[in-house]
Order: sequence, then C-alpha cells, then structure tokens
Amino acid sequence: MERIEQDETIDLQKLFAIIADRRKLLGVIVAGFTAVALIISLLLPKEYTSQVTVQAASGDMGMGGAAAAMAAITGGGVASGKAATYMELMKTRVVLEPIIEQVFDDIEPEKRPDAEGFVKKNLDIANTKGTQLISVEAKGRTPEEAKYIADTVVSNFLCLMTNLNKENKSLVVSFLDERIATAKKEADESAKALEEYSKAHKLYGPEAQTSAQLSKSAAYDKTLGELAVTKMAQQARLSSVASQLGEQNSDAMKYNMADAPSVQRLHNAIIDKETELVKMRMLYQEKHPSVVRAIAELEELNNQLSAEVQKVVSSQAVNVNENQKSLQMARYQAATALAVANASEAKVKALQAKADEDMAGMADDILEYKKLAREAGLKQEIYNNLTKQIENAKIQQTMESMDIQVVDPANLPDEDKPSGPRKKLITLAGMVLGCMVSLGYSLVLYRKTY
Repeated sequence: MERIEQDETIDLQKLFAIIADRRKLLGVIVAGFTAVALIISLLLPKEYTSQVTVQAASGDMGMGGAAAAMAAITGGGVASGKAATYMELMKTRVVLEPIIEQVFDDIEPEKRPDAEGFVKKNLDIANTKGTQLISVEAKGRTPEEAKYIADTVVSNFLCLMTNLNKENKSLVVSFLDERIATAKKEADESAKALEEYSKAHKLYGPEAQTSAQLSKSAAYDKTLGELAVTKMAQQARLSSVASQLGEQNSDAMKYNMADAPSVQRLHNAIIDKETELVKMRMLYQEKHPSVVRAIAELEELNNQLSAEVQKVVSSQAVNVNENQKSLQMARYQAATALAVANASEAKVKALQAKADEDMAGMADDILEYKKLAREAGLKQEIYNNLTKQIENAKIQQTMESMDIQVVDPANLPDEDKPSGPRKKLITLAGMVLGCMVSLGYSLVLYRKTY
C-alpha cells in the first residue's frame, strides 16, 4: 500500500530538474507545434463574412394566420412566432439549392454539400430575443461570394413567401368565388319567387298583426346569415390549411379538441351569447348600446376561444417542425370555430322553429309570403357578406406580400480583413498543444528515472 502511494506521488523538484535539463528539446517541441499550427493557419483558405438583417412585420402571417399560433413557443433563447418560422424556411432546399448550385458550380453535383451541410458551414441565422429581427450571416471564400450568399438567401426566401401567400390566398379566394356565384344565383331565385308569389296573391306587404313576428324573424335571419358566412370562411381556411398539410405530408395531432374543459366552456358561452344577441335584436335597432355591447362581447369570446385552442394545441402537440406546427394550429382553430358556428346555428334555428310555430294561426298566404321574404333576405345577406369576405381576402393578400422588410442590406467584406481562419487562435492552440506534449514527455522521463 505504501509502495502504491509512493508511485502515485510526483516530486515536482525532480520533475522541474528534468525539464530544465532538457529545456532545449522541450523548447524545440513547443516551437515545432507552434510553427506547424502557424503554417496550417496560413495554408487554410481565407473566409469572409457578410451579414443582412430582415424584419418580420407583426401580426398573423400569410399562411392561414398560422404563425401567430406559434407565439406559444416563445421564451429562453428561442426565436418566437414568425421569426422562428421564417428562420426554418430560410434553411429549406427550395431556398438553398439554387445558391449551392451557383456557388459550387466548379464541383461535381454529387460532391456538393446538401442544404443541411451548407447551413452548418456557410450560414448562421439568428433572431434577436424579444424582437422580430432576423440576422443572416453568410460565409464565403471571397467577399463577393459571401455577399452573394447573404443576398440570395433573403431574395429566395422572399420569393418563397410570396408564392406561399399567393397559393394559400388563391385557394381561399377561389372557394369564396364559387360560393359567391352560388349565393348570387340563390338570392336572385329567392327574390323572383317572392315577387311572383306577391303578384299571384296580391300581397305587397305584411299585415299589421305580423309586424312583431317579422321583426323577430329579421333578428334570426341576420344572426343566421352571419353564422353562415362564418362557416364558409372557416371551411375555406380549413381547406387551405388541409391542402398545405397534404403537400408537406405533415403528421397529424390526434386528440379531440372538444374534450378540453376550457374550450367547451367557451363553446357554450358563445352559443349563449348568440342567443342573447338574437333577443337583443328583437327589441332594439342595430346601433342600440345593448346590441353593440352584445356584439363586442361575442367577438371577445371568439378571441378567447381562438387563444384557448392555441394554448391547448401547443400543450399537446407532437414534435413537428415549426411550419407544420403552425399549420396544425391553424387547422384546429378553424375546426373549432366551425364547430362553434354549427352549434350556434343549430341553437338559433331551434329558436326560429319555435317562433315559426307561433305563426301557425296566421293566414296561409301571409305566412307563405313571410317565409319567402325571409328566405330572400337571408340569401341576400349571405351574398353581401361573402362579397365583403372576398374583398378582405384580396386586401389581406396584398398586405402579406409586404410582410418581410430588409432592414440592413448585405455588406461587401473587406478583402484585406477576412473573418477566418483565425491565425492567432490556431497558433496559440498549437503552442498549448506543444506545451502539453512537452509536459507528457517530461513525465515519461520522470517515470523512467525515478
């Protein structure tokens, strides 16, 4: 035991004596490693860095408003919302492959780096915490190459975003165009049927005893018209997101949104508020404070439902890339809003059916006239609202095409000031390695001597 402890003890005085005796050799070793490191640093190709900064506008992004849902992942050093999505899109093959093909045109295609390898070696994409600023730092073999990579990454990304926005919005606009044509035809047919019936039965206005009932029907019709447009808009959004998910072969998140108690609570609250709004419209004009307040409260409940769906999906979502996660979030928000609209419509129609029963005592002609008038008004309301929806969609598409702005264009690096290789650091590393080898050699001699 004493022998083992003695072997494990190093006499520093003797070790330093060995180092002093062989200081010339050890100095040669350190100098050799330092010289080799210096030569390597001189032989390594120069590297230049160019930087460009872009800003993502605040608000929902063009792909179905999906990036707003990604705000749930903010925190720590992780980029948030749109910035995270845009950073991932900048690393996609559609953005980088044209650059790789141009930069490495002197290399055979099979030997060129793929998109992932190119990102690791030539790109550093970062987001300033708490902002929507994205910094793209590109490395190249020449100043011109570095600037070209930085410029082209941003320009290719902007083209990609423009195409995605156009494709997504064109699906929504196409769907609404079809619905508008159908709604216009139905509105014209309903108006014609009402006119013909009015002439045949000589009914040119409701009787006095039906005026109160007509005001109730108008309230039901207005609410049902709004719900019908909401359903169509959500169906269009759902179709658009489903199309993109199909193209990207996304993994679906499989759980029932209706099982979430918080979502169900807001679901029921919205249905109750729709019913309350119908009753308010029976009593007051549209600009009455009670009606205005009820509409505002309904809008707030819908916003709370969207936020709650976002929260529930984020807490249960599978691990997919940020773009797919955004699309999944948009899909569940649209599906939940569609389910609430369907339930609200069923509740209002039930109330309307009850009101229709109250009209059973009216003369058959007057009752039929009222029903035709109500149908014509409802079809016209749907047509008018759809027209507004498509105009909003077109305006939104134009705005989202300007969603990305270049804040700081790519600079042309100084040819006399390359960013790499870092010669001093490499040389210092060689010297440290030489010192370690010298110390190891001295320890070997110490063991042999003592």
